Amino acid sequence: MPIARAAKRAVVRLGAVTLAGALLAACGGSSDDSSSDSAGGKVTITVDLFGSFGYKEAGLYAEYEKLHPGVTIKQTDTEDEADYWKSLQTRLAGGAGLADVQGIEVGRIASVTQQQADRFEDLKKYGADSLKDQFAPAKWAAATGKGGEVLGLGTDVGPEAMCYRTDLFQQAGLPTDREELAKKWSTWDGYLDLGKQYKAKAPAKSAWLDSLYSIMIGQEKERYYDASGKLIWEQNPALRSAWDHAVQAADAGLSAKLDQWSPQWNQAFSAGSFATIPCPAWMLGYIKGQAGEAGKGKWDVAKLPGGAGNWGGSYLAVPKAAKHKKEAYELIKWLTAPEQQTKLFQKQGNFPSATGAIEKVADAKDPFFSDAPIGKIFGDAAKEAPVQVLGVHDQNIAQQITNALSEVERKGTAPEKAWSNAKKGVENTIG
Repeated sequence: MPIARAAKRAVVRLGAVTLAGALLAACGGSSDDSSSDSAGGKVTITVDLFGSFGYKEAGLYAEYEKLHPGVTIKQTDTEDEADYWKSLQTRLAGGAGLADVQGIEVGRIASVTQQQADRFEDLKKYGADSLKDQFAPAKWAAATGKGGEVLGLGTDVGPEAMCYRTDLFQQAGLPTDREELAKKWSTWDGYLDLGKQYKAKAPAKSAWLDSLYSIMIGQEKERYYDASGKLIWEQNPALRSAWDHAVQAADAGLSAKLDQWSPQWNQAFSAGSFATIPCPAWMLGYIKGQAGEAGKGKWDVAKLPGGAGNWGGSYLAVPKAAKHKKEAYELIKWLTAPEQQTKLFQKQGNFPSATGAIEKVADAKDPFFSDAPIGKIFGDAAKEAPVQVLGVHDQNIAQQITNALSEVERKGTAPEKAWSNAKKGVENTIG
């Protein structure tokens, strides 16, 4: 799940290209499914992602290249997923500029399966059917098209916990033991009450939290759509509760008033600008990257208020306009295999969707996060989290709501005015 606001340009593919191949590529196709960029049999597989998937950082690309002489992997990434998705839509529509592998956020996967199946490879063509039992059933089903197409392979899931700065808690006179804290903030109201205690004695320029809405709505089975596909977000009491709690945090001055994925937010991890961050498992690697070595031992992880939930998780897909489709499939099959998902969790914190890997990480601890038993904390959350109903415009609706909450936090917009703005934004975005 998590980065600069502007999308980075896709990497330029290397190697000799025939005139015919170039013309076909411009039209969204490829001259063939050849595995080579040159007569020497070398291939450059391009990968375009958002946020922090962690493959490069965990050394998985280097390992794959070593196992497959002649293969080079070139990754481009966009930190903000909304920017990434917008760019991807433009390139899919034009049929050009696409990488061999494209990342898909879980909030977008219904759009792919229901509206864009014709623009991505059916991975059954390459034998993906044999992998079905490797993944959690819900993870596999979400990437299955109406006609049974396999349109992506699952990477991680996003079981949720609470990450917090023990040093800042100590300075404010709050307990730091993860078990004690889990009891004190067993509810979201308890979490906000503890935040008010923190604010009263907090170190200078340090807020209680960075955000609230996304993590709370991740605890619900139905969020924006019901199981029949009907839009319910305006009438959904669980969604309104998440909104109200986020507004309460803003009104109480508990928020750091930072847009997630912004440069200022990135800097806040090392600057100590907030004491807690509701974090899905994939956020651990991001925190490490932003806080740096100086943050080691200052962070810890505790159980989330209000029960288990899921925020994020992704897929790897192969566009039909990809140059190296078969090679791309072999790469994503390897990256999403239990062995690699296990390594990724151990090094970056991305919680696996492969059932075999989940068993292997049960006892994992992370020294960066004060030896927190992350295998158990996130493993329990993954088992208890509801299987969420996914809709075509989940991510679009979520973006409009978080934009509106940002208005409340940073501009002082009245909550009901901001809610009205969110409604208009959703209408303009999805029609």
